[in-house]
Amino acid sequence: MKLNEYLKEMEYELVRGDADREISEPVYDTRKVVPGCLFVCIQGANFDSHDAVAEIAEKGAAAIVVERDVELPEGSKTSVIKVKDTRYACAFIAAAHEGHPAKRLTTIGVTGTKGKTTTTYLIRSILEQAGHKVGLIGTVEIIIGDRHIPAGHTTPEAYEIQRYFKEMADAGMDTVVMEASSQGFLLHRTQGFIFDYGVFTNIEPDHIGPGEHKDFEDYLECKSRLFRQCRVGILNGDDAHLPRILKGHTCETETFGLSENADLRAVNRSLDHTPGLLGVTFSLAGALDFDIRFPMPGRFSVYNALCAIAVCRHFGVTKEQVNTGLQAAKVKGRVESVKIPGDFTLLIDYAHNAMALESLLTTLREYRPKRLVCLFGCGGNRSRLRRFEMGEVSGKLADLTIITSDNPRFEEPGDIIADIKTGMAKTVGKYIEIENRKEAIRYAIVNGEPGDIVVLAGKGHEDYQEIEGKKYPMDERVLIREIMEHAPAVNSAGARLIVPKETVR
Repeated sequence: MKLNEYLKEMEYELVRGDADREISEPVYDTRKVVPGCLFVCIQGANFDSHDAVAEIAEKGAAAIVVERDVELPEGSKTSVIKVKDTRYACAFIAAAHEGHPAKRLTTIGVTGTKGKTTTTYLIRSILEQAGHKVGLIGTVEIIIGDRHIPAGHTTPEAYEIQRYFKEMADAGMDTVVMEASSQGFLLHRTQGFIFDYGVFTNIEPDHIGPGEHKDFEDYLECKSRLFRQCRVGILNGDDAHLPRILKGHTCETETFGLSENADLRAVNRSLDHTPGLLGVTFSLAGALDFDIRFPMPGRFSVYNALCAIAVCRHFGVTKEQVNTGLQAAKVKGRVESVKIPGDFTLLIDYAHNAMALESLLTTLREYRPKRLVCLFGCGGNRSRLRRFEMGEVSGKLADLTIITSDNPRFEEPGDIIADIKTGMAKTVGKYIEIENRKEAIRYAIVNGEPGDIVVLAGKGHEDYQEIEGKKYPMDERVLIREIMEHAPAVNSAGARLIVPKETVR
């Protein structure tokens, strides 16, 4: 492909050289420079490849894209293209290299603080019931047909997104649904195409701090970019920040929610509780009119289901396809129910900060469990404030907290647990301290009582434990199976196992 074909959908200045020259491939890593490539300089957190342009040119790059002035060796034949933002340019170059695959797909982007992962899986499940072939890009994984690829970022780099789009289109997918994170917008990873549908779930302060967003205003502004990059915006009409999310929008808009003003509404809401399963039922009003039963708990689940339905109605789905899709959806680590013997409910959830944990436990309280048991730990080399806050939240809302290890990274698990206990000390909540996570889960299961709700919080979809720079296999579903194989005494009466070396308050 010619250099000018890579550049034709973006603004640029040809600083030196020729734009009518052949390019072998675009490259973004100095270690992967090959003769004839188009190299895009990126300023990263630890390294700025603008500082290596001389070396890149000497290795034979045909052209280099920069966002600031650079100097090449005397006599170099490498072309230099200057743009305002190389990350922004990177997305357009990646799209051109892959043949603009988004044009072969219906693209759905989901942004928001909470609910993105669940909503993308629900959309995919409903649309597949309607006969569509749907790819997915998100926090947990990338799904292309039968392939499941573990995710590195919620929203991958631009060149990875475009490659996935091409693989999906080549594999016969007709639709892709993806999580669009604020970091993805901040770093222009989602540029290079227009979303057919942009979706907003909700927004609360999050991802604010060094290396992320400087403040809530910046976080909100990044989220709002989706609605200047999509054709149809589908938004939570109940969110107080909606007017600011829509500031400067260029798309058609419609809303979903619980209020009378929403275009698609959930009415006649009720809780659905059977042993081992928590859910919600409601009726649709406004743009659609039929009943819904959804096997995930709480008010936030109503919003997630409603959001997915609001999107899928544009594909002409039937009520049978909607309900079957909601029942069939499997969302790993998001209020995930795990079937085990015994008349109590066991859940796995990704809640790993105080805001998420409070929302989760408050929701589960609505189901009036005999006891609400919360097992969690906190990650090492992260804010200690999160530990204090999570300890206080669980102490206030759970009947019993089981404090254990999460991803200690380069900290001692005992030190992290001590911080959690500091937060617990602000409450009168009962707790048990069991550092080994498998033993903590064993205690929770074997001591489960009829009517209990037991939630394993923090790990969710993760299948590893990170200790001193290494990730060790640890999937809570696997741990549960192993525990059950050696715990035949678990029954509806609830067994009693006292785990050695526990500390009980």
